[in-house]
Amino acid sequence: MPRRSTSLRILIGAVLLPLALVSPAWGGTDPAPSPPEPPSTLCAPAGTLHGARGQHAVVSLCAGSGTPTMAVSAPAACGQLRSTVRYACRTSGTWTAERDGETVASGKLPGSGEYPGPGTYDFTATVRVQSTPEGVDLTGTVHTELTLTAPGPKVTHGIEVDRSTLRPDSVTTLTYTVRRHSDEGDGSARFGLIAEEGTGAELTTSDARCVNPLVGSHPSKDRLPHALDCALTDLQPGHPATVVVRVALKSRCSTVVSKLGYWMPQGQALHTGGMLAGPTVTCA
Repeated sequence: MPRRSTSLRILIGAVLLPLALVSPAWGGTDPAPSPPEPPSTLCAPAGTLHGARGQHAVVSLCAGSGTPTMAVSAPAACGQLRSTVRYACRTSGTWTAERDGETVASGKLPGSGEYPGPGTYDFTATVRVQSTPEGVDLTGTVHTELTLTAPGPKVTHGIEVDRSTLRPDSVTTLTYTVRRHSDEGDGSARFGLIAEEGTGAELTTSDARCVNPLVGSHPSKDRLPHALDCALTDLQPGHPATVVVRVALKSRCSTVVSKLGYWMPQGQALHTGGMLAGPTVTCA
């Protein structure tokens, strides 16, 4: 009897040991979390354009994800009917990205917009495909769905404005508040405002950090009256910057857009900064 009892204890230990190693519930550790998805580009076939003499172009739509901006392009392969030869061709045009029936980004091809985060998007592009000397010049609309899985970029800065509408033949005071939410990077940022060129809009401020941009070659002193460039150097979390701007409109309407370029150090990498689109003040 004592020998059987000893053998039984050894057998139980032999069975329990492997189970303890493979089952976290029996004393193991949880698996390490997966690393974040790196920036990437996703492409999918979007359509084929056909010409009257047998020319055709197979067009794809591509979108990048995982960075503050989403680069969109429409690579194409051109060919002739009954020929397996494909040659390079040039594409241009415009694109839109929709989610749940709402347009979330748009731009020119190739171009970029703010990355809206993970999700399935309907991409539609109106493209012109050209190739010489093959004589391809085709125009049409292509469409595809792309499911982007990279997480949205971390919110590091924000721009707010106290009014949303301007009126022609008036002077309106706008107060912008620029915030830094993240401890990453430093307190420097480039804040820009620009109205529509040719409308007669004028942007002015008494803020010493801001100037109307200088244009032309030296010794030109011409400045753009419809734009302001502000150098902010003391942005810290909990310590926003305020910029007060006067917008003078004549008989023509103009919107005023805002943008922010900020410094996010990544060692000696060439592209270290980010670009943030702020609110657009409309005109009615």
